[in-house]
Amino acid sequence: MPLTVSDVERFEASRPRLEAIAYRLLGSASEAEDAVQETFLRWQAADVERVEVPEAWLTKVLTNLCLNQLTSARARRETYVGQWLPEPLFAGDPMLGPAETVEQRESVSFAVLALLERLSPGERAVYVLREAFQYTHREIAEILDVTEDASQQTLHRARKHVAQGRARTEIDEAAARRIVDEFLAAATSGRTEPLVRLLTQDAVAIGDGGGKVPARAKAFEGARAVATFMRGLFKPGKAKRDLVGGSAEIYPAVVNGDPAVVAVVHGRVVGIMCLEITPEGIAAFRNQVNPDKLERATRRWAATDHGEPLFRAF
Repeated sequence: MPLTVSDVERFEASRPRLEAIAYRLLGSASEAEDAVQETFLRWQAADVERVEVPEAWLTKVLTNLCLNQLTSARARRETYVGQWLPEPLFAGDPMLGPAETVEQRESVSFAVLALLERLSPGERAVYVLREAFQYTHREIAEILDVTEDASQQTLHRARKHVAQGRARTEIDEAAARRIVDEFLAAATSGRTEPLVRLLTQDAVAIGDGGGKVPARAKAFEGARAVATFMRGLFKPGKAKRDLVGGSAEIYPAVVNGDPAVVAVVHGRVVGIMCLEITPEGIAAFRNQVNPDKLERATRRWAATDHGEPLFRAF
């Protein structure tokens, strides 16, 4: 039986929430869109008149599709070229989902999305549903076909794993801009020491090129190694211009709730570097340069005004 207009409208009303759940579970906007579209196809094929609570039914279908995807993704990422990082989303992207609480904002940060990769698919699902969307353990148990007690125990394990690697400091947009300005001034100074002073002693720099853009397979570790890398990264050079197709315009931005540096060439986003801020300084740089993971960012960038770039790099 074909869907009625009301049935389609009911699904579309749930789409933003479903996309936000899927993005947190998968770390990929494109895969999240695919999962939501597959959920719609399941909705289309269902006897919707017999579905008592459509929102719960849709969440259950979507979550289980994502769990299957996560299981296969684990195998794919074992053969992924270099480091794997999530797909970055600019502030205001609806796929970021709810941001009323600290837990909701943290759950979509680059730092936490990277930490969620350490969890099993089940742990990740419980963590996202509870921390980011405030589902009760009873609701989670029904979605995942587990007991409430199992859901509670799984959340406890997931929180412990995430907390062990998290020391993020929440900052507002103005503070984020100041941090980016200070970092870029140090990175383009031609000297290493100003950068070292901004970093934690155990700072890391990670890049995801996906095998399509050169990126170091192993992270840079330690303040001096990271500072030396950053100084070289912003040093002009013909090889860099040839690689990205021109001289990159550098902008400050907020990405996944973190201060970020955006490199744009002829309107195309070619790199997004997220900075993880702690009370001790900048603890991590996560640089997404895989063009497949920057398509949505480029579309969003083209649709908004960003003012003048801070400078032209390379």
